[in-house]
Formats: sequence, structure tokens, C-alpha cells
Amino acid sequence: MRRIKQQLTQEECIEILTNEPRGVLALLGDNEYPYTVPISHVYADGKIYFHGAQEGHKNDAAKKYPKVSYCVIDKGVKKKENWWYTFKSVIVFGKIKILTNNNEKRDRLTYLGDKFFPTHEETIDEINKLLDRTEVYEITIEHMSGKLVREK
Repeated sequence: MRRIKQQLTQEECIEILTNEPRGVLALLGDNEYPYTVPISHVYADGKIYFHGAQEGHKNDAAKKYPKVSYCVIDKGVKKKENWWYTFKSVIVFGKIKILTNNNEKRDRLTYLGDKFFPTHEETIDEINKLLDRTEVYEITIEHMSGKLVREK
């Protein structure tokens, strides 16, 4: 990292991954073009999980090229007298895989659902309805870095 004074600790990076709901996944897509897609995620057991359809561009890219990066940005803060926001971001580099074991899928979807649904019962209902039609993706983190970004 070029601006070492702005580097976040590992703990701060994990806090952002845990608390923020969304990020942007970057994969290598068709004809080796970069492909980025916003997703909702959960950070659990030191990995990142999200779900998606069983077919499509994201699914094809994940199967073909396992190396990915994932960027998460917090909400930031803007002081009244300033035009800029100060925010924290984390970039994860790792390998993606699609989970195939239904028990693993159910477990990770429970983490994900409990982060976003109001009740655990709603999470279980959705999983029971959609498990067979849903892919569950896992990113194993190889390294990550975080940064405090200040415009001035």
C-alpha cells in the first residue's frame, strides 16, 4: 500500500466485512474482460459467502476463473463544511468456489439470511423454498487490505 498511514488493521477490515451488507465482486469474464457485479454478502468463519442463480455470467466466470477480488466500502462520513466524504474500504483477494453439499449450502444460506431477514423463521422458509435453485458461493480469502480514504 502506497499510503501506509491510511492502512486499516486486519481487525478493522473484518469489522467492515462483517457490518456492511454489500460489495462489488470482480471476476474474469467472457473474452477475459473484467466483470464486476454488486452483491450482498455475509462474512463468516473467515470467508465471504453470497448466493446467486445457477446459471448466468457470474456463475460461468466463477467456474472458469477461480481468482477474484471483492471490494466493500463503508457508509463514510461527511462534515458539513466539507464537500468530500471520509470512508473506509476493504479489498479482498481470493479464490471462489460453488458449494455443492446441501448441508453446507443450508448452513451458509442461514448465515446470509439471518443477516438480512427480520426473523430466523423467514430465513428458514426462504431456504426451504429455494435451496435446489440457488448457488452458494464461497470466497476463501488469500489476502486483504483496507484503507481510510480522505479526499483532503
